Amino acid sequence: MIFFRDSSGQVQCIADKCCHRGASLSIGRHCGDTVACPFHGIEYNRNGKAVVIPVNGHASPVPENFKVESYSVQEAHGFIWLWYGDEIESLPPLPFFEELDEMSYSEIKDPWPVHYSRCIENQLDAPHVPFVHRTTIGRGNKTVIDGPKVVFDDETLTFYIKSHKDDGKIVAMKPSQILQYKDWFSLQFRFPNIWQNLIAPKMRIFAAFVPVDEENSVVYIRYYQGIVRIPLLRELMNFSGKAFSKVVLRQDKNVVQT
Repeated sequence: MIFFRDSSGQVQCIADKCCHRGASLSIGRHCGDTVACPFHGIEYNRNGKAVVIPVNGHASPVPENFKVESYSVQEAHGFIWLWYGDEIESLPPLPFFEELDEMSYSEIKDPWPVHYSRCIENQLDAPHVPFVHRTTIGRGNKTVIDGPKVVFDDETLTFYIKSHKDDGKIVAMKPSQILQYKDWFSLQFRFPNIWQNLIAPKMRIFAAFVPVDEENSVVYIRYYQGIVRIPLLRELMNFSGKAFSKVVLRQDKNVVQT
């Protein structure tokens, strides 16, 4: 896919393959409201329709079959969101955690050589923490897990868990038997591909797991906080949160990519 801004500043997205000879449009030219193929200069608009074939002259009509796929996109919350399904009259609401908009954040992005579902599985897997992250967030040798208690509400999965050291007792707690769980550690996943770690009411780790192809993804990690608002101190705290998050993420990546 190729993304570009039109003359009004709106983000547009079309397939990155000229319908004529298959050249990549992303190495062509941006012409305001169109993009031009690098091979023969054929220009495509936001709907993927070819509007100019230079070899025929600008005044010549363009055949209707000269077009590529186009995609609905929307810019919000510091991301570009793409609708990959069939055309519909109105798009569904964006799947975001709206409470995060009240906080500042820092961001890293990291390419992973795995399918994006593997990235999601990893971030919803709590028992790996004391082993993969034994030098960071998994300190304390809390290898036993109560739960998880999973609550599904409005396309959001919330995972509640409680970890503790092995005291020699047999763990046989079924999710249906767990009644007191609201004060446990929790993670949230919202379909199709975003996640947050609820560290505190004003501190969250957010992730977007973005598919590239069947074997590659990009993981966007954001450290959100609403505790410190003084500009310089806020930036310092956000940088520290980002740096620590990067260390933790690389620990995950080292295992998952195998």
